[in-house]
Amino acid sequence: MSTIQRAVLIRTYGGANAVEVTEVAKPEAAQGQVLVRVRAAGVNALDWKVREGYVRDAFPLQLPAVLGIEFAGVVEAVGSEVSRFRVGDRVMGPLGGLGAYAEFVAVNEANLARTPDALDDVQAGALPVATVAAWQSLHHAGPIRQGQRILIQGAAGGLGGYAVQFAKQAGAEVFATAAAAHLDYVRSLGADHVIDYQAQRFEDVARDIDLVLDYVGGEVLDRSWQVLAPNGVIVGTSSPDILARTPAGRRGLWFMNKPDAALLETLASDVARGALKSRVSEVFGFADIPLAIERNRIASRAGKVVADFSR
Repeated sequence: MSTIQRAVLIRTYGGANAVEVTEVAKPEAAQGQVLVRVRAAGVNALDWKVREGYVRDAFPLQLPAVLGIEFAGVVEAVGSEVSRFRVGDRVMGPLGGLGAYAEFVAVNEANLARTPDALDDVQAGALPVATVAAWQSLHHAGPIRQGQRILIQGAAGGLGGYAVQFAKQAGAEVFATAAAAHLDYVRSLGADHVIDYQAQRFEDVARDIDLVLDYVGGEVLDRSWQVLAPNGVIVGTSSPDILARTPAGRRGLWFMNKPDAALLETLASDVARGALKSRVSEVFGFADIPLAIERNRIASRAGKVVADFSR
């Protein structure tokens, strides 16, 4: 059996050309780990932010580093003290770090959830990070109450699409920003007020917001403070320096996703039975992952981008 596998990695921080498809050593499952043959992997904004060094302080790396943070596949082998999975089981999960853009990954058993039979691997590969992170970030500042006014920045993306649905299910009044091409999609998820950020200033529509979920960062974060209610809060996933950028008298929280296999299994089941909408907007082959990462940086889209390793 080969001890070499294909992987997508960076050797130095940089632009699109910093990402390469190459060969690395195949891992083995250590104690408490499962070796998974990856069949699909979700493409995330974190990929290009890691590539360009934007989050090197929040996510220190030893280079070279294989990119990718979530996957779906089949169990190839199990390490000692693994009890929940057997060879041949279909699984999905966050890696709990980087390295998912490889043909095999060794991952802690605790991170893994079973893939519902009704979902194929590409559908499953879109779920592990976005579903759980959307749920956790929505509740990061405290419980959601009926009638709470929530603004979701970047509502058409992987995180935003799920957050709109979770917020609406919790009884919130949902404001959502999206590009013109994706307004109908965001409305279909249940948003009460959909704002075309290309034609409108969200500050002119959203007022007295109790919670802003900022999945965009940059100047969008800086403009969001003014729409908050007096006791409002911004939870940011895209700006590691949000605490330093929080004005006096305001509340800003930095959110980092934490693996939660039980929650992932529940949310994946919701997708499988149609109770939660999930959209895969584009599918790339393994060799095109560097291109997929760059397109994720420059192109607006609704839903998730997924790499299909069978292509």
